[in-house]
Amino acid sequence: MLFIYASDEFEGRKTGEPGQKKAVNFIKNQYLKIGVPSPLGDNDYFQEIPASYFERSNIQDSENVLAFIKGVEKPDEVIVISSHLDHIGISSNGAINNGADDDGSGTVAMIEIAEAFKEAKKKGNGPKRSILFLHVTGEEIGLFGSRYYADVDPVFPLKNTVANLNIDMIGRIDPKHENKGGYLYLIGSDKLSKELHDISEAVNKKYFNMEFDYTYNDDNDPNRFYYRSDHYNFAKNNIPVIFYFNGTHDDYHRPSDTPDKINYEFLETRTRLIFHTAWELANREERVKLD
Repeated sequence: MLFIYASDEFEGRKTGEPGQKKAVNFIKNQYLKIGVPSPLGDNDYFQEIPASYFERSNIQDSENVLAFIKGVEKPDEVIVISSHLDHIGISSNGAINNGADDDGSGTVAMIEIAEAFKEAKKKGNGPKRSILFLHVTGEEIGLFGSRYYADVDPVFPLKNTVANLNIDMIGRIDPKHENKGGYLYLIGSDKLSKELHDISEAVNKKYFNMEFDYTYNDDNDPNRFYYRSDHYNFAKNNIPVIFYFNGTHDDYHRPSDTPDKINYEFLETRTRLIFHTAWELANREERVKLD
């Protein structure tokens, strides 16, 4: 799937451009294929965002893609899983920035997680709470898609949104962790809810025991990654978040971020971890507490 999504055909998925339109239709078709509906009804998976919202004269209309699995016991309480569907497009020299890790990895991970929830529900074991799969546009130009969802048109009331699990780059290995086992950077897990952090740790210990690296979670992190991906638009509204991230690498925002560089074993394990965390949040008796 990632070899298609991060191919030249999608022209780097720049917000509002033809390649990004191909991307949203590709995502929609994946959900139709696995039978996960849209919360918007009538096979309308697109939350339309007008060009004027982007505050830039050269950006066309764009859209978020929304898919939804309704909870069987507490359907009004919603876990939002997010990733961004856009990338940076074509360089001035004509090279296409495919964005396989950023954020093709998060995009395909979400679709796989949705399929797992769908299979569970089909077998009579659906999640107690609802799950919204939110593929946002405009991340690379300023987190616009997630901001639009949170500030303008939250399809589900923010007060009913239990947590946001945001996936942005989970397919690669950064220089710090080369020649080591499985790892993942977690950002934000303890900022608003110590309970969310503890649940996340417990799920990892039970099923995976990978290294969680909290370097970028430091309040004084000079990279300020906590403010630089789509979870922030939920966190600013007092919704507990976890941002999953593999760190940067030499191919970040370059044409060389291609699908052949992805570590698929790591991508699968990280995706399973996020699924198990979402499953725990969706099925525990009480919604995760805000500190």
